[in-house]
Amino acid sequence: MPERDLRINEQIRVREVRLIRDEGERQGIMSALEALHIARSLGLDLVEVAPQASPPVVKIMNYGRYKFENEKKVRDSRKKQKLLKLKEIRMQPKIDDHDLDFKARHVSEFLGEGNKVKVTIRFRGRELAHTELGVDVLNDVLKRIEGEYVVDKQPAMEGRFMSMVLSPKAKAKPAPEGETPRKSP
Repeated sequence: MPERDLRINEQIRVREVRLIRDEGERQGIMSALEALHIARSLGLDLVEVAPQASPPVVKIMNYGRYKFENEKKVRDSRKKQKLLKLKEIRMQPKIDDHDLDFKARHVSEFLGEGNKVKVTIRFRGRELAHTELGVDVLNDVLKRIEGEYVVDKQPAMEGRFMSMVLSPKAKAKPAPEGETPRKSP
């Protein structure tokens, strides 16, 4: 719960509250003033943790430390996020085999790095009358990169371009040491 939604000490303006002590022990239902006096006597804050409950649940805690711990969790979760980039490879329907190998190698490298790849074919002029050539080229790319991908978006026309989106296959997590991986029957 974001800390700006939490009310503390005198901001709690309800008559009765359900109090939880700093050790996690439930004290029961009492007046908000009584709960605030108990928190003050312990040198801690009274924090409303569940305002939607009836009566609202308040907890005695060090609010500054609570806020710091929440910010720390948010920072840690941001560090663990993997940003997926979308790389694009462009080509034309009349592409040579060597050039196609070269482009397919790049697609494979991008997928190996964990990026999504958009493979695009640009049609010019009369090439638009033969969009099936674009499908053939995209299928050829798929054959050349072998089973290390998942097709997120099948080949489709977007104006003068035909494109498909590929993403890397999810890697299986290695089994913890000492355990053998289970085989499905």
